[in-house]
Amino acid sequence: MSETARVLLYSSDANVRRDVRVALGKQVAPDLPEIEVVEVATHPEVFRQLDAGGYALAILDGEANPAGGIGIAYQIKEELDSPPPVLLLVVRVADAWLATWSRAEAVAPLPIDPLKLPGQVAQLLRLSQPQVNA
Repeated sequence: MSETARVLLYSSDANVRRDVRVALGKQVAPDLPEIEVVEVATHPEVFRQLDAGGYALAILDGEANPAGGIGIAYQIKEELDSPPPVLLLVVRVADAWLATWSRAEAVAPLPIDPLKLPGQVAQLLRLSQPQVNA
C-alpha cells in the first residue's frame, strides 16, 4: 500500500510515547496502510497538529501533565469540525467512564499492552479510512 495513516500521539511522558510507538510498529494490520506516528508532548501542540489536519487517529495519555488526555479528548470532540477517532490511555479501569464523557472511541490500559494495543488501533483506523492520506 502506498498510503500512510498518520497517528497523533500525545503524552508528557517520553517513556509512554516510546512504549506506544514500539507496540504499534510500522503497520498494525495487513489490511491497513503503514502508520506514521507523530509524537507531541504539550496540549497546545496537539491542537496545532490537529488543526493542520491529516490525522486518522489521536492517541492521548489520560495521565499526562499538566493537561490530561481525557480533557483534551473532550476539547477535540467539542471544538473540531471533523475530529479523528480518539483512543485514551488510562491507568485505572475506573476511569473508563471519563472516556465515555470525553467521547473517546476507545480506552487502552497503561502500562501499554503491546499485544492488544495494535488491534485496538487497527479497529479505529478502519473507522477513519476515508481520512487516511495517500
